[in-house]
Amino acid sequence: MATIEQQEQVQEVPPQTGSGGVGIIWGLLSFFGFNIVRPTRRGLIERMGKFNRFAHAGFAFTVPFIERMIQVNVTEQMVSSGKREMITKDRLNALVDAQIYFKVKDDEQSVKASQYNVNNYVVQIVALAKTTLRNIIGTMVLKDANSDRNKINNELLTTLMKETNNWGIEIVRTELKEIDPPKDVQESMNRVIKAENEKIAAIDFATAVETQADGKRRAAIKEAEGIKQATMLEAEGKAKAIETVNTAANTFFVGNAQLLKKLEVVQASLENNSKIVVPAGSSLINVLGTLAGESPEAHKSDEKTKKG
Repeated sequence: MATIEQQEQVQEVPPQTGSGGVGIIWGLLSFFGFNIVRPTRRGLIERMGKFNRFAHAGFAFTVPFIERMIQVNVTEQMVSSGKREMITKDRLNALVDAQIYFKVKDDEQSVKASQYNVNNYVVQIVALAKTTLRNIIGTMVLKDANSDRNKINNELLTTLMKETNNWGIEIVRTELKEIDPPKDVQESMNRVIKAENEKIAAIDFATAVETQADGKRRAAIKEAEGIKQATMLEAEGKAKAIETVNTAANTFFVGNAQLLKKLEVVQASLENNSKIVVPAGSSLINVLGTLAGESPEAHKSDEKTKKG
């Protein structure tokens, strides 16, 4: 990790391509104060140990032996807090590691603050992240810390942004890279999770069986209601038919109940294609009349009346 002295002496030198003479010429130009600031950096020019002016991307001239330039990277950078053992609220050890993404703001005041308000912002961001993580993890049980990573990230980001506010630094985001419990604790947690999953699966299966049984019961009830309705309709139809017959009998066959019964017998015989044996010497009309309850003599008297 670079120290502040190394950061102060960083100067971008174009890669040496071609003959060695180009590198020698560029070295001489740099020695005599000709500097190039890349778009990814900003420059602070000091004269006799005091800030003099700000250098944007492009060409910048410094007076040899009197002025010097400090170039600062203004692109987004990432630093790791390093894997450290931390104790949770339930007194379990956990290996915790986080990544912090930050950048130096590219305006003059922010670049100056990154060099003059803090000794080494990279080292101090790492130290601050470790302390903050230890405080956050210490207030959480291991199960919650392992499942609620967004809460840890948000609290870490908020603290770092507040503490680095006057460093000219922008904390872009924080990511909890890993939080690993001890091996035996992890195995116990895995067994608990497995048991919970099996319990949920058993409950789901029981619910499915209950739903299926309930569906069959409802179907049986519907079927029974349908049969009941059909039986009631059939009985109602028969009752209506009997009522109609009784009405007709009372209207047209008052006092002739036996004759009505005989007519019903004749009708049933004809509808069922029953065989009728006609005695020798008898007419079919007489036989039907006999079935209907009418005597042959009455039928003959009617015929004589018609002939007379």
